[in-house]
Amino acid sequence: MEPASASGPTPPPVQEGGWPVMDGMRRRLAALWEDPQRRPLIIGAVFLCAALVAGLGWYVLRPPEIAVLEIQQRPVEIALSVVGRVRPSDLIDVRSPNAGQVVRLLHDDGDRVAAGEPLAIIRSTIEQAQTEASRARERAAQAEVTRARLAFSRTRTLADRGFASSAALDESRAVLQSAEATLAAAAAERRAAASQAGEFTIRAPMAGVVLVRPIDNGQVIGPETTLFQLGSGDDLELQADVDEAYADALRPGMSARAALSGSDEIFAARISEVSPRIDPTTGGRLVKLTPLARGAIPPGRSVDVTIVVGRREDGVIVPRQAVLDATTEPKVYVVDQDGRVRVRAIAILDWPSLNAIIESGLVAGDRVVLTPTQTRPSARVRARAAVAQGN
Repeated sequence: MEPASASGPTPPPVQEGGWPVMDGMRRRLAALWEDPQRRPLIIGAVFLCAALVAGLGWYVLRPPEIAVLEIQQRPVEIALSVVGRVRPSDLIDVRSPNAGQVVRLLHDDGDRVAAGEPLAIIRSTIEQAQTEASRARERAAQAEVTRARLAFSRTRTLADRGFASSAALDESRAVLQSAEATLAAAAAERRAAASQAGEFTIRAPMAGVVLVRPIDNGQVIGPETTLFQLGSGDDLELQADVDEAYADALRPGMSARAALSGSDEIFAARISEVSPRIDPTTGGRLVKLTPLARGAIPPGRSVDVTIVVGRREDGVIVPRQAVLDATTEPKVYVVDQDGRVRVRAIAILDWPSLNAIIESGLVAGDRVVLTPTQTRPSARVRARAAVAQGN
């Protein structure tokens, strides 16, 4: 072991730059730079790194992309969509005028019947007995008339021969007239009883189709019980309850499109009647429509109806989700030429259409933001054109 110096231990040699690794890299780069063949590679690597850094910065800091709809003026249909129901133009509830027990039902749902055709027979034992009693009283009155007529004939013969007085003849004539009056009363009573008994054979009041038969054989019914619901066979109509706020714009003669619920087959219809009465329970008015073509439209089915109220040849529409504060101060966001989001006040038609129909505030070429909740006024964005939707 060497003796220690009098001035203390010797310190370690100091590396250039203080970091051996960095100094080593600098020396290697210096050596590569001094090589003329490798110098272009170093320059290319530097430019590539700079380009990657610049591209990454542009990608991170670029404005967000947002969907916009470029406004175009085009024909716009103002329509009202409602749900209605198919029903016969004539609908009758068939009831019995008297209480009784159903003996036999002669028809069922879907049967076609002619006017006056029997539909059901109600048990009428008491009424039939009353009819027989009336007939017996009529026969008794007829017999009494015959007896009184014979007595009057004999009295008249005796009076002609002088064997009977005029008073006896007058008495015999009065008895005959009384018997004839009694016979007339008995005959009228018999006809009334027979008519009442006949009402227990229930007949169709019109030609049509049996829509509903809610009772069964043997059931006891009253005058308020519906035996059959009968609808006109071929004359059908569509009925819909329309809110009074929109029903005021409807008029007879307006055209409509309709389709049975769940079906894609569309048929044409036309408004035939708009009821002036407002239903206090629903706040709606009854609107009736007539199908223009006869087809297989079953009564009772639900039907989707679109009534064409008007048409604008140069209309402007935007999706309703693009409108902010639609019920108070409607406005939209538009993207200007500099890519900035601006607020635009608009006026929209107060009508329950799929899209908002613009009355003022937008012109052709304006770019409306479709998702205004995803941006804010004055923000810079990249507009991406979206496909226009139908009205």
